[in-house]
Amino acid sequence: MTALALIDGNSFYCSCERVFDPKLEKRPVIVLSNNDGCAVARTAEAKALGIKMGQPMFQIRDLCRQNNVAVFSSNYALYGDMSRRMNSVYQGFSPDIEIYSIDESFLDITHLAIKDRTAWASDLRSTTRTWTGIPCCVGIGPTKTLAKLANKAAKKLPAGVLDLSDERTRAEVMATFPVGDVWGIGPASQEKLRHLGIEYAGQVRDMDPKLARQLMTVVGEKIVHELNGRPCIALETVALQRKGCAVTRSFGSRVTTKVEMEQAVAGYATRLGEKLRRHGLATDHVTVFMHTSRFNDDEPQRSVSMTVDIPEATNDSLTLIKAATRAVDQLWQSGFRYSKAGIITQDLVPPPIPQRALFDNLDHERAAKVMAAMDEANRRWGRATVVPAATLGGPAKSQTFSTKFEMRSPKFTTRWDELPECM
Repeated sequence: MTALALIDGNSFYCSCERVFDPKLEKRPVIVLSNNDGCAVARTAEAKALGIKMGQPMFQIRDLCRQNNVAVFSSNYALYGDMSRRMNSVYQGFSPDIEIYSIDESFLDITHLAIKDRTAWASDLRSTTRTWTGIPCCVGIGPTKTLAKLANKAAKKLPAGVLDLSDERTRAEVMATFPVGDVWGIGPASQEKLRHLGIEYAGQVRDMDPKLARQLMTVVGEKIVHELNGRPCIALETVALQRKGCAVTRSFGSRVTTKVEMEQAVAGYATRLGEKLRRHGLATDHVTVFMHTSRFNDDEPQRSVSMTVDIPEATNDSLTLIKAATRAVDQLWQSGFRYSKAGIITQDLVPPPIPQRALFDNLDHERAAKVMAAMDEANRRWGRATVVPAATLGGPAKSQTFSTKFEMRSPKFTTRWDELPECM
């Protein structure tokens, strides 16, 4: 029988912050989204105070101050590197790993010579905590859905481990497991099931697969089979090629001038080019959007977007900047206070090597060398060490639109000048 383990970091972003500041161990901790807008990670202590996922910071500022809550801006460089370190640990326990998200990974343990899977999972959990400092929970099951369910249930157990390989144990757990916590069942599907009197995972397991498909599409049918121990979702040990890419940001302060918007979008196009080159992909179009804040009812509202075609697929940042700023030129209208903008592309393809656009006058060899040099400089000395001049916006170099990270911790593991110091 197939056996999969799902391991994830508990309150991952907050746990990363605690690794480098032991004084935070019992203190409530939250991490905020871009622009320090709302809570996106909370420790158990913070949850106990009533802080909800996605709750705006302005609503909980007094609560945090009164209860000595440690508040951090998002530090994605740190979280990404800690995730990489955790997966390095996992590789010593199983050769077949699917990195599902920044804090979750599936491990295929079907063919491993494991006498006691619970003991194995406890060893995985304790080793990860010892080597990285991140507390984890481990769930084991014959399908991905059951492994996710086991992991969720394990969070309420002192050992932090649960094996649902045994059918009787599965039945006991699913009898009281809320349907809203089942992987793949969202609010809309949950409401449909509620009308049928279905509240627990065990009831979903016993559904007619055809009825589940009618209510929740083919996803619902797969959930029923997976809850019955029949694998329908394969382990993806090889990362799928990206089909789309986006760089979007909420501004730290409202953008009211065209120069600022051009500067911001040029920066997003530069970042888009970096992402495409890293994955060996290219695009022949970009969509640029901008909009005002829907929360400011007393201000005029505007939301616009435009797609610009590029003669041939490219990942050259300078070409992407030209296309993006062309869209800004067409979309811009003064008199509005823009709160967010971004650049999106779909249908990504490998860069065209032999065939070129008929009227293309770009020196591709030279452009590729420039991009490679820029990427290497930014990799060695930090992002944005070398950037296209368009991102500086001429005389407007203050970048008042930049995302706010006023409470961000140091990049402890990725920058020499921010390494932790012993006191």
